[in-house]
Amino acid sequence: QVQLVESGGGLVQAGGSLRLSCAASGSLVGIVAMGWYRQAPGKQRELVATISYGGTTNYADSLKDRFTVSRDNGKNTVVLQMNSLKPEDTSVYYCYALRLNTAYWGQGTQVTVSS
Repeated sequence: QVQLVESGGGLVQAGGSLRLSCAASGSLVGIVAMGWYRQAPGKQRELVATISYGGTTNYADSLKDRFTVSRDNGKNTVVLQMNSLKPEDTSVYYCYALRLNTAYWGQGTQVTVSS
C-alpha cells in the first residue's frame, strides 16, 4: 500500500501562484510514476500532470504552459507549481501514484481561484 498526503492548497486570486506538494509513504519500491489529477464539481477527474521515476513528464495540453510538475525521488515527493491561475482552475487536486499497475490517490486538496 502507498499513502499519499497532499499539502499547499488554498485560496488565491486570479493571476497568482500556488505550490502543491505530495509526500508518499508505505510500500514505495515499484512506484513508476507520480503526479496530479483534479476534479471540479460536477465534472470527471482529469489529468493535470504526471512524472515518471526517470523524469518523463506528461501534461494536460491546456495546462503545460502554466503548470510544472517535479519529483524528488529521494524524498518520495512530487510537487506541482501552478502559475497564472485562473478561476477555471478551481478544483480539488489529487495526488496520484502508480505502483505495480495499481493507482493510489491522496485525499485531495482544494484549490480555489477567485476572479
